[in-house]
Amino acid sequence: MIPDDQSMVSLLGSRDELLRVIEGAFRADIHVRGNEITVTGSPEESSTVVRLFEEMSELVRGGAQLTADAVERSIAMLRMSSDRPAEVLSLDIISSRGRTIRPKTVNQKRYVDAIDKFTIVFGLGPAGTGKTYLAMAKAVRALQEKKVNRIILTRPAVEAGERLGFLPGTLYEKIDPYLRPLYDALHDMLDPDSIPRLMAAGTIEVAPLAYMRGRTLNDAFIILDEAQNTSPEQMKMFLTRLGFNSKIVVTGDVTQVDLPSGTLSGLRVVQEILDGVGDIHFSRLTSADVVRHKLVSDIVDAYGRYDEAQRENAAQPIKGVVKRPRGRT
Repeated sequence: MIPDDQSMVSLLGSRDELLRVIEGAFRADIHVRGNEITVTGSPEESSTVVRLFEEMSELVRGGAQLTADAVERSIAMLRMSSDRPAEVLSLDIISSRGRTIRPKTVNQKRYVDAIDKFTIVFGLGPAGTGKTYLAMAKAVRALQEKKVNRIILTRPAVEAGERLGFLPGTLYEKIDPYLRPLYDALHDMLDPDSIPRLMAAGTIEVAPLAYMRGRTLNDAFIILDEAQNTSPEQMKMFLTRLGFNSKIVVTGDVTQVDLPSGTLSGLRVVQEILDGVGDIHFSRLTSADVVRHKLVSDIVDAYGRYDEAQRENAAQPIKGVVKRPRGRT
């Protein structure tokens, strides 16, 4: 029974859009009459449906606007983990211009919680999992709450080999294409008119990774994006910039390395080097955490299967080839 003061339209969606999503996801009969919902099916399915409506009802009471995507993610959480959707989907990070940024999956919430708990956090996962976006939101909130004095955002300009002098235009024009995604995220979270002022004052700094060398970064929230395109030496250089009262978040996808052939990715190596070091955490996101178009998750999985097949084929010996021992024959 849903409380009388709760809108069933908010819970079930306009023209029962959300109810149809639920009906399509379960092997159970769901009947709605007024504020009473009856579920008929196997004990396991019925129990999960009841828990789903309880979680959805709590989200609505908390002021959340339910969508088909939120319902689908809630169903996945109830089936795959012990985490409560109402706790995951109601964790507000920041609100800007009528829009609230919050985690949408269990792993995203664990990633956000890790940023609060650890000094250095690595966000690892495929495109579209919110690695950089959520880190940016946490950085902006830390700045607003005066936990840090500045935000520093950096990326390796791999496509230019960080040899920016060979590119045409001013320094700003040379580095801008590589840093544009960071600017785009900032514009989602801050008043666009305030960003030039904050950057002019040094409160927000966006710069190529090469510009971090030789610095000590105190009282700062520092984000290294696209870290799979760092060399091991660059990664060490960056991590050792950490100063007092600062926090570092490193994001990247080791399946999308743009480094020259034969160059090791610093993001791959650092996972072995820093494994077990205190106050450092590795958060791993998967295709299940993709929050872009549904096809993005399918694309990520398809490429993963293809890469795995390629590795298996490469490991198999070629038929008909006989290796002869070295020496005289």
